[in-house]
Amino acid sequence: MKELFYVELPTPDTDAVCTWLQQEWQPERGKKIITRDGIRLQFEGVTSSNQNPTAATETIPEISVFLWSVQRTTYLKAFRWAVESIRGEHQILQQLERSLRSQFPYQYPEPPAVDLSKQSIFEALAAYYPQTVHFFQKMPNGEYDLNRVYWWEKQWREGVRNPQKPKQVIFSQKGKSGDGENLPEHPSYDLIYIGGALGVIHAAVMARLGYRVLLIERLPFGRMNREWNISRDEFQSLIELGLFTSAEFESLIAREYVDGFNKFFDGNNPPHLKAAVLHTPTVLNVALDSEKLLQLCSEKLRKAGGEIWDETEFIRADIHPNQVVVELQHLPSQAHRQARGHLLVDAMGTASPIAWQLNGGRAFDSVCPTVGAVVAKGFERGVWDSDYGDVLYSHGDVSRGRQLIWELFPGAGEELTIYLFHYHQVNPRNPGSLLEMYEDFFTILPEYRRCDMEKLVWKKPTFGYIPGHFSVGSRDRIVAFDRLVSVGDAASLQSPLVFTGFGSLIRNLYRLTNLLDTALRHNLLSAQDLNQIRAYQSNVSVTWLFSKGMMVPTGRHLPPQRLNSMLNTFFGLLADEPPVVADNFIKDRADWFTFNRLALKAAGRNPALLPWIWELAGSKDIFRWLGSYFNFTAYALVSWLLRGWFPSFIRRIQPWVENRYPALWLRLLAQSYAITAGLGRPERVKIKEVQVTSETLNELPRPQ
Repeated sequence: MKELFYVELPTPDTDAVCTWLQQEWQPERGKKIITRDGIRLQFEGVTSSNQNPTAATETIPEISVFLWSVQRTTYLKAFRWAVESIRGEHQILQQLERSLRSQFPYQYPEPPAVDLSKQSIFEALAAYYPQTVHFFQKMPNGEYDLNRVYWWEKQWREGVRNPQKPKQVIFSQKGKSGDGENLPEHPSYDLIYIGGALGVIHAAVMARLGYRVLLIERLPFGRMNREWNISRDEFQSLIELGLFTSAEFESLIAREYVDGFNKFFDGNNPPHLKAAVLHTPTVLNVALDSEKLLQLCSEKLRKAGGEIWDETEFIRADIHPNQVVVELQHLPSQAHRQARGHLLVDAMGTASPIAWQLNGGRAFDSVCPTVGAVVAKGFERGVWDSDYGDVLYSHGDVSRGRQLIWELFPGAGEELTIYLFHYHQVNPRNPGSLLEMYEDFFTILPEYRRCDMEKLVWKKPTFGYIPGHFSVGSRDRIVAFDRLVSVGDAASLQSPLVFTGFGSLIRNLYRLTNLLDTALRHNLLSAQDLNQIRAYQSNVSVTWLFSKGMMVPTGRHLPPQRLNSMLNTFFGLLADEPPVVADNFIKDRADWFTFNRLALKAAGRNPALLPWIWELAGSKDIFRWLGSYFNFTAYALVSWLLRGWFPSFIRRIQPWVENRYPALWLRLLAQSYAITAGLGRPERVKIKEVQVTSETLNELPRPQ
């Protein structure tokens, strides 16, 4: 027996495929015999290509074709039952594949138009996403949250399909007649943040430095679409910044794990491409109580004099020479609101219309559509040990053009936070669907972890689009405009492997805070100056090729096991390395020598890896990646030459340079971070907590 053929058919209707195969498809040769799960093709009297006629009569050569379903996807395999190859078998299988692709092509369904004045979101979507509607109805605030999922998907699709003509929301008033003549000379705020999840962390730090801060949030403040996991050493930066004490951090921990697992399905991989479980005990091993963290940040923000306007939607911003004016709408009352500040900070995440406007056709190069839920209880004892987490896991091959990957993080008590996501190319025909992913999630969760779905107690959904930008250099993405700067997911700040925007922001928070504080104190608020306030890492930019290699191009059919083979090659190498290597790699701290050593080792273990990546990425992106690699190499060389003395040197000359040439100081400071934090080696600097009073506010240097 030998396997001849393995294909993925992008349909959950396995019965329809089986019926078509048994009743409609006619092979060019061979006798078709119907079986329970497919067909057999019998070739009585047909000799094998190298077989003599006498031997051919001893057995009847056959090709067995059968189907099965997993991950709401149909898979088909064909095996030869013969000692040697059957004459014409290749042509028969080619004919079968052509017919299958024609009969069962890729489908990219659109969400239906919804008029909530005539029907509820449940009524509107029930016929299209029955499992999703059924289980959202079991969740507290399920109707509100499903409306949010639908809104997010519509926003994302609109941005993907109209990238060259994004909605204009930033308007420059510089040089216009009468500009600013009716505005007060001094704005009410120094910083206006739009977006209250990651935004409130950054806003709280800046408020504690003495700045007047306003935070705008579209949702009721504290509502989260995701839970947050981090490690102790990463969270330490928030303690060093003075935002939290060690005791407060301990109070935020919902669960701390003994270990985290990384494993990809290898049932269809050849032996040399199977991999051991990669253990990462210090990666995402601390589950935080995200709602408590947000509330604590809001308390610290308000205590420092900051304000929060929640349930308020951003409409537009007018950039004047001396301030930015933000137009807003309070959603419950539909009342118009306005705020004026020295600087606007975009923390709206992937749906940010500001990010789409600034970057046009290249707002993002990739995305992870991510869905999931927090389950309060309901799993049987023994299904999962809450001392452990699943960091990255797959339980099947490519599914309807996506390699689905699970994450599982236990929380307090019996809670489990479970995510399902896939790496996805941004494509107008196939933007990526949260609703389709949710239908998958609620259908295949029992395949991943044994459970009775009706017994699970749902706490809340978790979802979002996590973007990726394939940077060639530090200036490859626009993150600023005059009096405007982007942070977090709006700046495409995330890890290419695990796509954790929260962890990436925390790891770079001191760098961003110090640069922003410097710019504000010296009124360096032009686009040229603010574009230096970014968390670009050359060692991260070079790893985008890994995430590119986990995406199935729209409309392409790959061998279903291909992506798992690639993942097992790389994660198998990390499993063979000392734990610190995997820890550094996943936390964006890999150095040039480690990267090159692992790349060469991977090519040696799996020589097909490079052709596979070329096939997936294409020549254009391969050459773009070479630019990233040469840039990484240049940064590594400069860092090797300067890291030992340059940062300390500029700190010594800071008083003289900063007082006389503040713009030069900002540039030097940004370059210092580029050769340290920009290569995954963040500087550890203790910042003393600022006790903000009316007197200290008046004493702080103010932008003019």
